[in-house]
Amino acid sequence: MCVRRQVLIGLCMMPLAVQAADSLGRVDLSVGLYRIDAEVAETPGRRAQGLMGRERLLPHEGMVFVFPEPRTHCMWMRNTPLPLSVAFIDEAGRIINIAQMQPLSEDNHCAKRPARYALEVNSGWFAQKGIGPGTKIQGLEALPTPR
Repeated sequence: MCVRRQVLIGLCMMPLAVQAADSLGRVDLSVGLYRIDAEVAETPGRRAQGLMGRERLLPHEGMVFVFPEPRTHCMWMRNTPLPLSVAFIDEAGRIINIAQMQPLSEDNHCAKRPARYALEVNSGWFAQKGIGPGTKIQGLEALPTPR
């Protein structure tokens, strides 16, 4: 009986564990028919860390940066050993521009106009999917308020 009770309690707690995992910094975004499991960088520390030190991302993974206010934000690749593509996104969720970023480069890649978000994915992901400026990113409304 004790084991059954533990299993039952564990099953009841599973939704809370899933919710907690989401609140720890992941969100599902979609771009047309494609889904991205994105880590969320909404604090100054998480935005500064980004994907530094990361050696790989799965094909459907990325990181979304949430900025406190729209600006012409810039990204770089210091201490980031994998090539990435970054899409700068406006407050309405539309891609402004996409830049290709080379590993370990300290070159700045900037939004062409004020951006509220930036989405980093594996290099070439947007081009392979035929996604470009003007495309709407769905799911941004689920992001936490930036700090």
